Amino acid sequence: MRSYLSAVIPSPAADAAHDAAHETAARFRHGAYSVACPMCHVPAGVLCLARRSIHAARRALYRENPKAIGLVPLLVGRAR
Repeated sequence: MRSYLSAVIPSPAADAAHDAAHETAARFRHGAYSVACPMCHVPAGVLCLARRSIHAARRALYRENPKAIGLVPLLVGRAR
């Protein structure tokens, strides 16, 4: 019964991990965070005003031209 409840009711650690993942994606402008949101008018790299979600219009705008964004600079940087 306990494992069932933990699957239904998210833990505070899971909530924190989810929020951290969104904040990291926004900070490094990954995925949908690489474009400005047409719904809440926040610039690229900023979380949407809707808590814990990305507006569908922002995802659609990113999916139209995902190759224009490029790779993450840390992943393509030269080794020194």
